[in-house]
Amino acid sequence: MKAHPAYEALVDAFTAARAAPLPSPRTPQPVRPPEIDKPTAVLISPHPDDEVIMGALPRRWQRELGCNVHVIAVTLGSNPSRRSAREAELTHACGLLGWHLHLLGWTGVDADAIQPNADRVRQLREILRPLQPDALFFPHDNDQHPAHLGVHRLAREALAEIPNTPAIYLTEFWHPMENPNLLVEVPPTDLACLIEALACHTGEVARNPYHRTLPAWMMENVRRGAERVGKVGGSAPDFPFGILYRTEPPPDNPILRVTRPG
Repeated sequence: MKAHPAYEALVDAFTAARAAPLPSPRTPQPVRPPEIDKPTAVLISPHPDDEVIMGALPRRWQRELGCNVHVIAVTLGSNPSRRSAREAELTHACGLLGWHLHLLGWTGVDADAIQPNADRVRQLREILRPLQPDALFFPHDNDQHPAHLGVHRLAREALAEIPNTPAIYLTEFWHPMENPNLLVEVPPTDLACLIEALACHTGEVARNPYHRTLPAWMMENVRRGAERVGKVGGSAPDFPFGILYRTEPPPDNPILRVTRPG
């Protein structure tokens, strides 16, 4: 059986898009100081690039509400020879998005998945306290990658002694959450900005061009979220790209085109 030409054209369009030439990411402007009267979102990122992958909702808040976005970069990856390059790539990505970077650059975070290091918990807490985030993003407790699991434990321990606990947004990448409760639209303009920021991580996307497949991942989020977050057997949302989170406390509306931090 040969497929109808229209279906072949659909596959060809996806294939061509994945191979389309892309320019180098632009040089960023200086990041503006945080605005005191605006909400604050903090991303606790296990590796350089996770800040972009988990950051679609903070990006929307930044654009729509003037939200201050801070990235706490926990590691610089596992390859010692790439540490300085990954720091430069991370600085480029955050600068392009206008996000404030706080670099920890730890190693051995995978061990913290079993027993969090008390000194690291203290350092993380000391960064979080003055930021007073309205929303805090970090990987869920079964995101499979050892560093993601370690960051989850570290974040939970750090939150234990922070007054006025922020709203928590658990994220996924290496393993889907079993119980997401929020699907948020990612507008195409925001998705394009995220792809450009992800392309700043040049060493990583050179070995695996996952910045080019980010739209497909976000389309899959909508497919899965339609029934995992929405109604089983119901209609899919009318937007093509989305991102899944699990929030604490649960959201009032599980499928959102617009939402606010906290």
